[in-house]
Amino acid sequence: MTFSSPSITTVVSKIIGVVLVMILLLAMLLSTFSFSSGLAKDEGGFMGSSRAFLHEEGNYIVPAPHRKLLVRSKATEEPNRIGEKCTGADIVVSQGPTAPLSSGIPTYTVQIMNMCSTGCDISGIHLNCGWFSSARLIDPKIFKRLRYNDCLVNDGKPLVTGGTLTFQYANTFSYPLAVSSIVCH
Repeated sequence: MTFSSPSITTVVSKIIGVVLVMILLLAMLLSTFSFSSGLAKDEGGFMGSSRAFLHEEGNYIVPAPHRKLLVRSKATEEPNRIGEKCTGADIVVSQGPTAPLSSGIPTYTVQIMNMCSTGCDISGIHLNCGWFSSARLIDPKIFKRLRYNDCLVNDGKPLVTGGTLTFQYANTFSYPLAVSSIVCH
């Protein structure tokens, strides 16, 4: 009994393909479960988070050490600390797709994090956001568009060092969000 090598190669490639797809699906499932179950937990929560604040309509303010990095809006730049306590690079904006609304409109989760390493609270955070709009209501105290390409974060109030602000929006496409200005404390 002899085996022809093309058929063995084909079978092996199909098995490898199936295994890779199963691993990818398992990773996506674990990632989704960890993210959705961790945001609103009170005790121990996701990655040690102990509290979630402002839990309204899918909007959260979560204190550090909660971290779920999504897609960054721009490349990380290392701030020059000589004479500066903080820079716009200390605010990291990440976003990624989440489950669509029942109407089928895609949703996106945005995380805005104060990554300042010198212990600075940052207020007056404004983002470039184009004509940002959402089919899902966003608490304007968390995020609101003031005018074209100018969105205000946290009602202008300080985001503490290590703090994370999270909200979801719904639109047929995602908006690029990038820091335009901050006030350092």
